[in-house]
Amino acid sequence: MELFSKFESDWNPFDLSISDPNHPFHIHHMSLAIEEAKQATAEDEVPVGAVIVSLEKGIIASAHNQRETLQDPTAHAEMIALTQAAQSLRSWRLENCILYVTLEPCPMCAGAIVLSRLPMLVYGAVDPKAGACHSLYQITNDSRLNHRCQVLAGTSANICGSLLTDFFSRKRQVKKENRS
Repeated sequence: MELFSKFESDWNPFDLSISDPNHPFHIHHMSLAIEEAKQATAEDEVPVGAVIVSLEKGIIASAHNQRETLQDPTAHAEMIALTQAAQSLRSWRLENCILYVTLEPCPMCAGAIVLSRLPMLVYGAVDPKAGACHSLYQITNDSRLNHRCQVLAGTSANICGSLLTDFFSRKRQVKKENRS
């Protein structure tokens, strides 16, 4: 909360002129999402981590992928974090919150972000195969929907991307060794 207070007085993350993915506020919170992604790796889950910050309360949710653990196709880091945040606020409306996630959200997660009224999303690595904020779709900014979410891409992108690349490289290597 101390770091949060340090930024609170001089920086409004919803100010549209703030678009630097390397701002210390973004870097700090993305580093927490990266720690969640590392926990996913330790559990043999795809390394995606998410953190939600309330401007009033600070960090209210942190999660990582748990699809394999829970055998649940919806157990993405973002979905789990959104549920935690809603429970923390006792409201499904996550106004005045920011979601930090290590990978560009998929269509399911992007839809949930819009439905939760999150005003801001910050993500690390681009997902060219399933990204629904910039890559394949722009669900979070689709003018046909009732709500939109400001999106900032590229925060700690190299670290976030390396976690994924290393994870899948190890998976392919194990698969190759098992075939031999």
